[in-house]
Amino acid sequence: MKALEFWKAVTVDHSNLIERMVALLEGHGIHYCVIGGQAVNAYADPLVSLDLDLVVAAPQFEGLESLLVGEFTVERFPHSLNISLTESDLRIQVQTDPRYFDFPDRASQREILGKILPVACLEDVLQGKVWAALDPDRRASKRQKDLADIARLLETHPSLRPQVPAEILARLV
Repeated sequence: MKALEFWKAVTVDHSNLIERMVALLEGHGIHYCVIGGQAVNAYADPLVSLDLDLVVAAPQFEGLESLLVGEFTVERFPHSLNISLTESDLRIQVQTDPRYFDFPDRASQREILGKILPVACLEDVLQGKVWAALDPDRRASKRQKDLADIARLLETHPSLRPQVPAEILARLV
């Protein structure tokens, strides 16, 4: 079984949510990139997740929600638009925090579980994980996953260690 087939089987993505979302973004010329745990997968040994986190370039974010509503189920949360379809357990989360809006400008095409997608650059992926790990409003279990993702990045890219705050380094095993 190939990586993409495995990911689609795990996420029970019978509706082709990934392909439909990418087609919508690219069809409208929207500059975006993958962030979060799936972006970590592009730079370290992959882990399977039901989440796919994206960010859209700042100038194109306005009006994105109205494009999505016609095609997908869209829920607005404080820092994301959550995109879903009934025949998929995959959850696409579009980041709305403006700190991420310039990440697409530095992204490059990389493979994530068998699919080539624009992925935030390594330093931006790490920065996003640091912000998430330090966010007291995130669930504790999510912050633990963020720490694990930071550890995965540091194992494969030890030169990034100076970019990680001491308080996070102290929490890594």
